[in-house]
Amino acid sequence: MQKRKLGKGGLEVSTIGMGCMNLSFGTGKAADVADGIEVIRAGYAKGITFFDTAEAYGPFTNEELVGKALEPFRKEVIIATKFGMISEEGGLNSRPDHIKKVVESSLKRLRTDYIDLLYQHRVDPNVPIEDVAGTVKELIQAGKVKYFGLSEAGADTIRRANAVLPVAAVQNQYSIWTREPEETVLPVCEELGIGFVPWGPLGTGFLTGTITPDTTFDCATDLRASFPRFSREAMKANMPLVEMLADVARRKGVSTVQIALSWLLAQKPFIVPIPGMDKLEYIEDNISSVDVSLTSDDLREIEERLANISIQGERLSKELLSLSE
Repeated sequence: MQKRKLGKGGLEVSTIGMGCMNLSFGTGKAADVADGIEVIRAGYAKGITFFDTAEAYGPFTNEELVGKALEPFRKEVIIATKFGMISEEGGLNSRPDHIKKVVESSLKRLRTDYIDLLYQHRVDPNVPIEDVAGTVKELIQAGKVKYFGLSEAGADTIRRANAVLPVAAVQNQYSIWTREPEETVLPVCEELGIGFVPWGPLGTGFLTGTITPDTTFDCATDLRASFPRFSREAMKANMPLVEMLADVARRKGVSTVQIALSWLLAQKPFIVPIPGMDKLEYIEDNISSVDVSLTSDDLREIEERLANISIQGERLSKELLSLSE
């Protein structure tokens, strides 16, 4: 597996990371713990060293799963987790005392004495980002955290946080059908030397080519049931995007998944996607994208065809969009 660096601090990770959330939460029924461990360890055996989780996934159960799966080779992997999305009071909470409390709990669930990359899960409007960065700085000085990250943050917040503590990575939703970060976030990351970690790099499954306009999502277990972009009308309108990716994939002799991920990798050298991998068969397909070479002609064709496709539907529910900058 090839490697890429996130930020200026020397954080080196596999070029494709593993998003672990779907094993416990978000897009269907949670996997059996034994099956989840098998998937995570299979990813490691294939060369993945970067594993992403959060206290909010489950909640809590995904950190427990990741910790148990990675315990035998903890020092060979990079674990990223997140704070601030949930609290006893409900809603966002990035108060300094709460951050410290969450980190202690995450360390126990992850079966480790340090967190490689600690993200603020969502920006808390009630706590200055300078206070958040300062708190994580204290945790780094205490040896409990190594690197600081932000999730779903805007350019101004990134600048202000980075002025207090170097930000290693920003994790925002980004894919060939969700390109908002290109406007201001990616440029500021490039300017400041910050890595960028796209979540949902396969369009939360839509870009895999396995979803049709007739696909339905369980409201009780699948967040996509509330996403406007996954309504039947929007999926039907957005199918030309998948067809375009499939055309390119057929010509290159690879999968639609590999084209979607290789397109992301071609955008910037500091981008490290974390596709969700909740089944063994997904792993090889995802990591093989590293070996797909998109030429300048390929990339130009994709852009030209994208210009004629109007993506329909908001990327997230109103509730979740309200938590993003």
